[in-house]
Amino acid sequence: MTNLSSILVLGAGAWGTALALILARNGHLVWLWGRNSKHIEQLKVTRQNVQGLPSAMFPETLQPTTDLENIVPQVQDILVVVPSHGFRETLNLVVPYVTTTSQFCWATKGLEYQTGLLLHQVAQQTLGSNRPLAVLSGPSFATEVAAGLPTAVTIASTSPTYAQYLVSLFHNQHFRPYTSNDIIGVQIGGAVKNIMAIAAGITDGLGFGANSRAALITRGLTEMVRFGTTLGGQRETFMGLAGLGDLVLTCTDNQSRNRRFGYAIAQGLTADQAKAQIGQVIEGILATHEVHRLAQQLHIDMPIVDHVNKVLQGQCTPREAVQSLLSREPKPE
Repeated sequence: MTNLSSILVLGAGAWGTALALILARNGHLVWLWGRNSKHIEQLKVTRQNVQGLPSAMFPETLQPTTDLENIVPQVQDILVVVPSHGFRETLNLVVPYVTTTSQFCWATKGLEYQTGLLLHQVAQQTLGSNRPLAVLSGPSFATEVAAGLPTAVTIASTSPTYAQYLVSLFHNQHFRPYTSNDIIGVQIGGAVKNIMAIAAGITDGLGFGANSRAALITRGLTEMVRFGTTLGGQRETFMGLAGLGDLVLTCTDNQSRNRRFGYAIAQGLTADQAKAQIGQVIEGILATHEVHRLAQQLHIDMPIVDHVNKVLQGQCTPREAVQSLLSREPKPE
């Protein structure tokens, strides 16, 4: 383990809290920031995230805060764990206070809404191109990470030194990070898998069984590889934790909010009703919009993404989407 560090985690939801817990349990001083002052005050009083992770008590080394002006200049390492639609805005909040030694990693999954930019591109635009950047992704439900259940993830960076440094911050007997230099592929895996989880939820909600789910995961992986390699990702990345691993997790377990969302709309709920029922951000909705738009621009064949988009746009019902996929012209695998 590296020398103990002072780390700022931006985003006090369940996933941000879980990652903050790992770092704090490893002995680091961790500041957990959120923009909602009432929520942060509740975290301070209860010493737990009652809404997101009610069974995980905070170590003394984990301190909730709303104070960016004083905290940001004190820390070298900043971990961003906010929804993708708030990623740029969050970085802009800290930019006035960062120093030349500030390093950024994020555990946000998705593309920037309306621009389709990968988040490292957003980070370069807001923070500059000469700063160490990394992304943490992989099959990791927040509740299991917070409970100390064995978990493996990928940390990708264009700087091998920074990636290895981050591993030293996170690694313990329950949480094992692997390193990668494919920052593009790791990000794309984290975005596309959420779309496939919506599709898997739809097939399960329609009662189509295990055969359909297995076929969807397999063909979904094909679309992920097709899209990711076109954008510059490495094929082998999509066979690893940030690709296949995360895809299997989110398509097969009901802890996945994207899967639950797909299941709910297959059961007859509207998208708004399903979102309200789940009560959390459904990253796959915005990801569907952006990936579908980019796939069309780049002429990438992604039929599952196309049909999920049609369902979300109200252009067909979930059942019609599945029937349309199955009725496509047979071809070699």
